[in-house]
Amino acid sequence: MHHHDTEAPCFSHFEPAVLRPAELTSFSRGGGARTIPLVTQAVGAEVFLTGQTLFDGGAGIALHTHNCPESVTILEGDAIVEIDGTEHHLTRFDTTYVPAGTPHRFRNASATEPMRILWIYASVDATRTIVETGVTVRVDAERDRAAATGCDRPNSYP
Repeated sequence: MHHHDTEAPCFSHFEPAVLRPAELTSFSRGGGARTIPLVTQAVGAEVFLTGQTLFDGGAGIALHTHNCPESVTILEGDAIVEIDGTEHHLTRFDTTYVPAGTPHRFRNASATEPMRILWIYASVDATRTIVETGVTVRVDAERDRAAATGCDRPNSYP
């Protein structure tokens, strides 16, 4: 059995939390996609970030990269993921791993049914860089920006 030093930075203490996406506020990512932050620095995360993104029928997000690895699991619906120029069809519980710096994007494979993903970034300092524009923002700052522009709205999915 391996013993972890709970005084090390990766194991700093923060209060346990139960996060219920249906009770949290989502914010618009544009184009029919909305994100619900879950494990973030706001609840004490110091090592990784998690959240969900909900896609309306036909919705997708722009091609982008991150400064750290990301894993995504499809929770609901069917997706098309483009990773480094190759498209893959994903269905419920299929999971991706995308290394830092690798261009990728997700879109809903259905024109009518919703799609939901769970994302996990390997750093609380995760950033997203849009390939087309080169604009980089911190993933955890997007909620603040959305609230300031009036895009923050209640989650409409169960």
